[in-house]
Amino acid sequence: MSEQIAVRIPDALAESLEDLVARGRFDTKAEAIRSALVALIESERRRRVGELIVQGYLRVPQEDDDGSDAAAAMTLRSMQAEERELGLKW
Repeated sequence: MSEQIAVRIPDALAESLEDLVARGRFDTKAEAIRSALVALIESERRRRVGELIVQGYLRVPQEDDDGSDAAAAMTLRSMQAEERELGLKW
C-alpha cells in the first residue's frame, strides 16, 4: 500500500529535480523524491541512535578515566555540526 502526498516546491528546486531526471540520475521525479525521503529518514534514525548512545555514556559514569565522556561529547558535537552543515532541524 502507498500514500500519495501533494507538495509544492519552489521553482528552483523543481528545476534541479528535473535536471536530476534529465541527466539520468533518476527515472522520474517521484523516484528522486522517494530517494530523498529515504535518505532523510535514515539520517534521522542514525542521528537519534547516536544521540541515545551519547546519552547512555553521559548517564552511566565510567569507573576509570578511559576518556568515554570526552568521546561522547565529541560525538555529540560532530552530530550537531553535521546537522548545521545539512541545515537540518530535528
